[in-house]
Order: sequence, then structure tokens, then C-alpha cells
Amino acid sequence: MALNHLTLSLQFARTEDTAAHRAVLPRHKVARWIRHALSADAEITVRIVGEDEGRQLNRDYRHKDYATNVLTFDYQQAPTVLADLVLCAPVVEREARAQNKTLEEHYAHLLVHGTLHAQGWDHETSEEDAQEMEAYESAILRELGFADPYAA
Repeated sequence: MALNHLTLSLQFARTEDTAAHRAVLPRHKVARWIRHALSADAEITVRIVGEDEGRQLNRDYRHKDYATNVLTFDYQQAPTVLADLVLCAPVVEREARAQNKTLEEHYAHLLVHGTLHAQGWDHETSEEDAQEMEAYESAILRELGFADPYAA
């Protein structure tokens, strides 16, 4: 499988538990997970944020007043994907615990998920789109050695 070229900026906001999140997100792993979800060359910034920044961004851009796990800001899909992926560390950590996943597994899933959104994939328009996107995410994660994130 030929992987696309990726220019990656990986940023960590100062949060309560930055070190723990930085430890499970070394640049080479983040790049590998994102590359497996790309169908074109890309320039992507990944920013790991705290609850306040996550909530503010979700409120300002999606008009939803809570911090969510991942926000995708897609600026261009061709010829090069240009996007920012913002992941809220406390939300990701809570969800991983609730789903009995490791933090690494959940971050890998959310980075694949966000990367697909950056390329135009959508799961909110129709149930058919959601099923197609989930199946593709599951296949990518299996290639990466992770369990199906949607398995019961």
C-alpha cells in the first residue's frame, strides 16, 4: 500500500495532563495513523487541547456548547488536503475509559475519523453514509493493528 506524503504539525496545549497524552502520541505514530486514512497528499495540523479550548472551538464553529472529542477544520481537499484536527484530551481520555479502550487506541480511531472528515467523508447526513464511513474506519484501524472501534 503506497502511503501519501504528509506534512504534519503536532501541537499540545498546556493542559493538566499534557505529559500523559504526549507520551501516547509520538509524532511517528500520529503520522502513521493519519497516512493510512489519506487518499491524497496532505498538510495537517493536529492540536491536543484542554476542555476550555475544546468547548470554545465547538461553540464558536459548530454552535454546540460542550467540548467534543475531535473537530475537523477542512480547508481544501484537492490537490492537497489542508486541515486542522483538534482533539480534546480530557474528552478523549473519558471516552477511552468508558469504552474500555487504551488511550492510544482511541486517539488512533479519532485521528483516522478526523482525517476522513478532512477528505469529505460524512456520517451525519444519512445512515448509509455513516455505515460506509464506519466500515472504512474499521478497515483502516484493522490495517494498523487495532480492534474494530464499532464492535459491540
